[in-house]
Amino acid sequence: MNTATFELAVAQSHAALGAILRGDPTLYQALYSESDDITLGNPFGPFARGQQEVRARLAGAASHYRDGEIVEVESIANYVSSDFACIVEVERSRVKVGGGTELVSIAVRVTSVFALEQNNWKLVHRHADPITTPRPATSVVG
Repeated sequence: MNTATFELAVAQSHAALGAILRGDPTLYQALYSESDDITLGNPFGPFARGQQEVRARLAGAASHYRDGEIVEVESIANYVSSDFACIVEVERSRVKVGGGTELVSIAVRVTSVFALEQNNWKLVHRHADPITTPRPATSVVG
């Protein structure tokens, strides 16, 4: 496994986050594998599966954001093998959401899964949600 290329893929995913916070989904779309078995789960709807659904969901998510910036990406864990990798992070940003005029702080917990394809790490799954603080058991529905 080439550690440098994996580190580059992680850096590219952070650059893609910066772009989506400015309303541009194209960097995330380019990070994804060409396989039709890709998936995305984000706060704007149910899981998307396949190229068409994932690209559309990324574009939809980007349409909610503008003028954003990354504040911090906290690395929780990295799991890397010769052809598969998973990163767990908390992404913190400031961004204008929807029609809002003020920058708001957003934090999401994120799991990203990469597969090595033709010597390049490609995103095959990303899941992000806003649960970053403890919740009482009464607020969790099973």
